[in-house]
Amino acid sequence: MFFIASKVFWILAQPLSVVFLIVLIGLILVLIGRRRLGVAALVMGLLVHGTVSFTNLGYLILQPLEDRFQAPTNPPSEVDAIIMLGGATLGRPSAARQIAELNDAGDRLTTTLWLAGQYPAAKILISGGSGVMSGEGEAEATTAQRFFLAQGINAGRLVLEGDSRNTDENVANTKAFLDADADRLILVTSAFHMPRSVGIFRKAGIEVIPWPTDYRTPGPDNFGVDLANPVQNLLVSTVGIKEWIGLLIYYWTGKTTELLPGP
Repeated sequence: MFFIASKVFWILAQPLSVVFLIVLIGLILVLIGRRRLGVAALVMGLLVHGTVSFTNLGYLILQPLEDRFQAPTNPPSEVDAIIMLGGATLGRPSAARQIAELNDAGDRLTTTLWLAGQYPAAKILISGGSGVMSGEGEAEATTAQRFFLAQGINAGRLVLEGDSRNTDENVANTKAFLDADADRLILVTSAFHMPRSVGIFRKAGIEVIPWPTDYRTPGPDNFGVDLANPVQNLLVSTVGIKEWIGLLIYYWTGKTTELLPGP
């Protein structure tokens, strides 16, 4: 139920949907004679769209999340397992063409591959099912398996967890795959997603070594207009808003014990 509710909520709450709904309400108000309210709604929709698409707002709200954790300056000499959370591939083309097509978070795969070379004795636990509400489609763990096998990783090192549909399920399902004595665990996920992920692992009693990747922001900045790439600005704003909402909901529902987990 939580998974379905979160999917439906985000369909309506993402910036593009909010702009569409505000504009739709504005047009309806104009058509029924409430011209002043309708114009106000249309202006509001324009302002929301302009803010998320033509300013650096998304980078400003994403930056503190990305800076919350850093990869260790003194990496461990040995590691029992490298845990990679899903969300790094395009499901439909990957399944249809039997390839591993990477999305914007593809660094999760390439970073895990690099770590696999640094720690050749470590297991690689890939956690990711299908994010489709119907449950259909290929599990991302299967897609990632193709990637690692194509890069020469021994199949015996790969542990596939293909049932999880969100971060909470990632942690719950991963726990069952970990050896009882495995206590040196590296967690690989996008830098902006690391605080929420670490918080859920902590709540489950699993200590991990954060290894953030897939950075989207250049670092601290001041608010300003950004006309260079409005599509990218909208995407970053959407990612940032979604992650902050996720942090709030996971904290309110008791899935984490801290609103913004840190080192």
